Amino acid sequence: ICSFIHSPKGFPKLKNDTFLRAARGEETEHTPVWCMRQAGRYLPEFRETRAAQDFFATCRSPKLCCELTLQPLRRFPLDAAIIFSDILVVPQALGMEVVMVPGKGPTFTEPLKEVEDLLKLRQKVDVTAELGYVFQAITLTRHSLEGRVPLIGFSGAPWTLMSYMIEGGGSTTMAKAKSWLYRHPEASHRLLRLLADVVTDYLVGQVAAGAQALQLFESHAGHLGPEQFQDFALPYIRDIAQGVKSKLKEEALPLVPMIIFAKDAHYALRDLAHAGYEVVGLDWTIRPQEARAQTGKDVTLQGNLDPCALYAPKEKIGELVKKMLEGFGTQRYIANLGHGLYPDMSPEHVGAFVEAVHAHSRHINKH
Repeated sequence: ICSFIHSPKGFPKLKNDTFLRAARGEETEHTPVWCMRQAGRYLPEFRETRAAQDFFATCRSPKLCCELTLQPLRRFPLDAAIIFSDILVVPQALGMEVVMVPGKGPTFTEPLKEVEDLLKLRQKVDVTAELGYVFQAITLTRHSLEGRVPLIGFSGAPWTLMSYMIEGGGSTTMAKAKSWLYRHPEASHRLLRLLADVVTDYLVGQVAAGAQALQLFESHAGHLGPEQFQDFALPYIRDIAQGVKSKLKEEALPLVPMIIFAKDAHYALRDLAHAGYEVVGLDWTIRPQEARAQTGKDVTLQGNLDPCALYAPKEKIGELVKKMLEGFGTQRYIANLGHGLYPDMSPEHVGAFVEAVHAHSRHINKH
């Protein structure tokens, strides 16, 4: 179990920087690999650690977050760790109550219904006061990793957070949230601006705490069409990249690589490639060659094996990985799934995926 070390400076020296080099577009001996939701319920040790605790209570415990972040690294030769947390800690920081309902998922006790409800939100958020527990978890985990691999911090993007805050939970249509975009465009922009400002400070705080890369999750991009994405998602995605970078400079913090993952937004790949992020994450619904053609040579791509491919026999997983690597090429590329791991997946198959990426990319690089 992770023990707390007080000085956030003096982190252990990084031994495997393959992921960071790939993110910056430098050459790598093998293609780095990590998995979204690699700290998850597919691991028996995760279920055991989480069993006794409320979900958000777990998120607020630096010790437990550290332990859950490290579990997949004990099993698999992954090239990065991602801090265990949740995107909905941001609405909580704005004063909204979110509970995890078994069998239903995250649920807001009082979602935003009317424009007036925006007044109930904290208009100025002190991220250290509200989200300091995430920063503590990052510092603790960074020490406990002992330099094995880099640690990724993350946040939800404004539109995705807004959609949860209005829907009150998951939704297949996002009709309530999208109706705001059509009926209350000004209020929608006010809310998105507030979220973008908080997310920017939150990500800067994560770097100050020890995060070595950052990923922004626009998980609900697919519910928007190109025009709404252009109006209500992309400007804030751009502002966050710009805001984080200028604040990191101001505070003399390391300029860490940033990843944008906008699920199902292939219509926006060209724009995302120019939005100020070093890495563009892809879901599984786009061909590697097509993604390369649209994003150009100046960004690294991350993705995009269909998570359900991990249900295939291990040999088949190897073939699919090889094909994926041939499609993307082994450089300026970080292997991942096109979305997170599912709870019923076999850890052995996850291991087969990770090992196949390393073996096939090394082989391709040699020849």
